[in-house]
Amino acid sequence: MSYKASDKIQDLQYFGEFGGVNPSISDSSTYTFLSAKTMFDTFEGNTEGCYLYSRHSSPSNLYLGEAMAQLEGTESANVYASGMGAISAVILQLCNAGDHIVCSRTIYGGTYALLKNFLKKFNITTSFVDITKLDSVEAAITPKTKMIYCEAVSNPLLEVADLPSLSVLTKKHGMPLVVDNTFSPLSISAAKLGADIVVHSLTKFINGSSDCVAGAVCASKDFCLSLKDVNDGAGMLLGSTMDSLRAASVLKNMRTLHIRIKKHSQNALYLAQQFEKDGLTVVYPGLKSHSGHETMTSQFNPEFGYGGLLTLDVGSLDMANALMELMQREKLGYLAVSLGFYKTLFSAPGTSTSSEIPLQEQEALGLSQGLIRFSIGLDNDIHKTYLTMRACMERLGVLQTGKVLV
Repeated sequence: MSYKASDKIQDLQYFGEFGGVNPSISDSSTYTFLSAKTMFDTFEGNTEGCYLYSRHSSPSNLYLGEAMAQLEGTESANVYASGMGAISAVILQLCNAGDHIVCSRTIYGGTYALLKNFLKKFNITTSFVDITKLDSVEAAITPKTKMIYCEAVSNPLLEVADLPSLSVLTKKHGMPLVVDNTFSPLSISAAKLGADIVVHSLTKFINGSSDCVAGAVCASKDFCLSLKDVNDGAGMLLGSTMDSLRAASVLKNMRTLHIRIKKHSQNALYLAQQFEKDGLTVVYPGLKSHSGHETMTSQFNPEFGYGGLLTLDVGSLDMANALMELMQREKLGYLAVSLGFYKTLFSAPGTSTSSEIPLQEQEALGLSQGLIRFSIGLDNDIHKTYLTMRACMERLGVLQTGKVLV
């Protein structure tokens, strides 16, 4: 019987310094040595089990890194102070001046800004393509292309990448497939589907309590070590170190990830099905009407569902804002960015998490100003939630007797 990622995370077991059931937190920035020779060897990376300085490594960060490696089924994993810290480390480790990246057209706004704007300083260019069209992806590859980068389920349009096919393509051209799996932990096992490097914003579902920012890179042992090289490791030299206290906190929250993801997905699927029956313009990978439904179904882990994100297009930014404000007043959730919280979070990505993308490009992508992105919470009575959300829409005229007013 194959071991699931959720089982592997549960089986991780460390004794604390005094026999505690939680591993002891190493609340130190620097570590002492009994031998000067051991300090030198540790700095050169030639010792096991010794710590020098927390920007290099710390016990708490290594515990969380091991849990992330088990989650994605990779040899190793490094953790960082943010998802963007993880993403920037990977890109700058793989790319030099003059290099090129092929990236999915819909992507988190911060990643878009990094690729489109910031990397111009280093003469690193990016072609943004429809990741669901393999011919377009391959056509964008040049001799300078160093990676294909995508999100397993894209932010915010929820496009689904065909990871096995993309993996075949990257291997054909001798480059890595880098996948951001923030939207679909446990639901999609990106590394098993062919991703060479998997990045996460741990801030979201994996931590699940919206109380910190954190990131991770899951990959081969060699690649993770290269990121920590004291001479040319991007993770080491950029300094995006994760704090040990936060690493310990995220590790504790990971123990309930399998329970939370199931509930997020169940609730999102129920709402999406009801909204579709009401005639609303709803996008959710679990609906047969979704363009990527078959792709998602062919590669997801059914136990954990289609994820906790859905979108509704209510026609205009004014209507989106009015609906979100009303839903917040009705205590359905929070008008806030991010995702993975126990309460539902909703925002209009065109003016928030995707605002880095110029309006003209948003329109070309099909990103409407009336689009609302929902991160569905852990509501115990999701039918009650649906009825309250529906009542809000009826009050504003988004819905009337089950029909959308155009």
